[in-house]
Amino acid sequence: MSFELDRVGLVHANGQAQGQRALRAVSIAAARGERLAIIGPSGAGKTSLLRILASSIRPTEGRVSVLGSHPWQLGGSELRRLRSRIGFIHQAPPIPPRQRAITAVIAGRLGQWPWWKSALSLIYPADIAGPRDQLARLDLADRLFDRCDRLSGGQLQRVGVARVLYQRPDLLLADEPVSAMDPALADLTVSQLHAEAQSRGVTLVASLHAVDIALRWFPRVIGLRAGEVVFDLPPEKVSESVLRELYASETGVLPSQDNQPFNPPVGAHPADDAPAGGARKPVAPPRVI
Repeated sequence: MSFELDRVGLVHANGQAQGQRALRAVSIAAARGERLAIIGPSGAGKTSLLRILASSIRPTEGRVSVLGSHPWQLGGSELRRLRSRIGFIHQAPPIPPRQRAITAVIAGRLGQWPWWKSALSLIYPADIAGPRDQLARLDLADRLFDRCDRLSGGQLQRVGVARVLYQRPDLLLADEPVSAMDPALADLTVSQLHAEAQSRGVTLVASLHAVDIALRWFPRVIGLRAGEVVFDLPPEKVSESVLRELYASETGVLPSQDNQPFNPPVGAHPADDAPAGGARKPVAPPRVI
């Protein structure tokens, strides 16, 4: 099992959201190698759910198991080792503006290297070929030595993705990873995340704004609203009526990557045509909550 959440709840303890409930009795489990999309309206709790999986925030209620460990029962050094095995792609990557793309990508392995190698890499890159290869997968090889403040929002997101690909984590989490990209680059980026998950047999969990991306690429789609799981289904079972109910609190238009009116397609999606070694796993019978 890659992770398991058992009736997890979260009430924010500080900040602007202090006292507000973000998650309520969420139970989700995923086997190693599964690929899940989490969708839902703004404020549904998608980012909070990913941060709990990343072991960066502690839930208020429930039980959490990640990569065979219970994070909040670990000591400090053990918790740091667990976190180093988890890759988190941020919607707005926390990259210093003056940092070069190669240094930003290398940062993906700082938690795995000895301190002296990490320190030296800030002066001169300890690896050039590896970051170049990961950036090339995302059509950014020519930006290897560019400063990050000279990149567009979409390019900066792809640098953040490249950093986690370079990290080679055992659990790959992505929070709105393609929100600043056009549809073609979004598909390229999601395809590379899937290729990484399939080739190494690691679990991929992505929260997505665009419903079309979720249905096209992911073998399992979870709908979250007001901090609760509304459905957990294979994409072919996610009907328009189910989506309309999920997004009832918003404008009535289902969000898509190109911001055009979207109607759920019927049939296969690219993840169904995975290459050998990355074939789609059988999906459990639909469960509507």
